[in-house]
Amino acid sequence: MTETQTLTEELGVIGSGAIAVRLARFADPRGNVTLWARSEKSADKARAKIDAHDVVTTELGDLSDRSFVVEAIVEDHDSKVEILSALNDLLPENAILASTTSSLSIDKLAEECGRPDRFVGLHVFNPVDKMELVELAFPVAASEETKERARALCASLDKTVVEVPDIPGFVVNRLLFPYLFAAVGLLDEQGLTPEDIDTCMKLGAGHPMGPLALLDFVGVDVSIAIGESIGAIIPPRLQAMKDEGKLGRKSGAGFFDYS
Repeated sequence: MTETQTLTEELGVIGSGAIAVRLARFADPRGNVTLWARSEKSADKARAKIDAHDVVTTELGDLSDRSFVVEAIVEDHDSKVEILSALNDLLPENAILASTTSSLSIDKLAEECGRPDRFVGLHVFNPVDKMELVELAFPVAASEETKERARALCASLDKTVVEVPDIPGFVVNRLLFPYLFAAVGLLDEQGLTPEDIDTCMKLGAGHPMGPLALLDFVGVDVSIAIGESIGAIIPPRLQAMKDEGKLGRKSGAGFFDYS
């Protein structure tokens, strides 16, 4: 059993969704972590999952001593710029801001939040505690110190880093989502069941999760947003599912039933 490493930064996490909460829960035993949630309701849900009430706050000012803050909120440029800009005004001058986006421009986020030399795209994967990879994307203005500290933080989380270009989808999502959407197309074209397709890819290709279960896991709405950002053709069935509120695991139904 490997020894748990100590965080190289005073870590802040922004958000209360799966990525934010799992990142905070995974990092908390390694050092000093604070997670900010927008509402008390969201904060209470996060506290229940992290099982450490002193980690979660709804006061943005409680992040003022953080040296490295990772934003993990809704995949919307304006929403991210709003919270990142507020953090830029709040944090110490040498603090680094990061975003978990893989579909939005890191360079634009860095410029618009006002901290272009101390900014990084830090794309972790869900579930954070099990997925080893982190894709790091740096804006043009990122300093060498920013790059070194981002790499060091990932190492202290026992993650493997691949530095990727600042393009929509980076590497994983740029290759993954056309495949996932092709599975949806095959489902409709050939009259197969979701179970059939997922069984084929798990047993025939060695994938740990079938493509349709993975779409449910990511979320149909998030998958559509990623697909649009990389210029992929969105299957009509996915849009219809979104309109019906069948978003996958988080809604209780998608290609599979989770009720």
